[in-house]
Amino acid sequence: MHDIITKYILDAIFAAIPAVGFAMIFNVPKFALKFCALGGAIVYTLRTLFLDLGIYIEISTFLASLIFGTLAVYWSRKYIVPRPIYTVAAIIPLIPGTYAFDAVITLVEMNTHGVTPAHIALFIEDGLKAVSILGAISFGLALPSLYFIRYNRPII
Repeated sequence: MHDIITKYILDAIFAAIPAVGFAMIFNVPKFALKFCALGGAIVYTLRTLFLDLGIYIEISTFLASLIFGTLAVYWSRKYIVPRPIYTVAAIIPLIPGTYAFDAVITLVEMNTHGVTPAHIALFIEDGLKAVSILGAISFGLALPSLYFIRYNRPII
């Protein structure tokens, strides 16, 4: 049990670092950097938790993004800051770089060694997984803000 908690804490710390780095690149205000770090840690830890529960990576990414999207809407209203201040930097640890890299490497191998059905299948599998994860991130972050914008307006 102690090893699992240590793993989650270390994953959260190492996910917060790139979130803060990208927040600094995007000139996020100083007071929001801690929220970007916390957001990166939360979203990556949630995805890891869902993956450990046996949920597919696409669904895990969607659920983690959905939960963090709701939290980001709350933070943006509480501190009167645009929501992308928190979300853009915090989702960086979720980007499917490994799957996209593997798809591109398979494409290069097809170019150099010839096209085989195994290469095509691997390229399609890795490419679709990367695109699916990116779609899960997008929908997970967009749905809470769409919901709160739609249902918190006065009806006239």
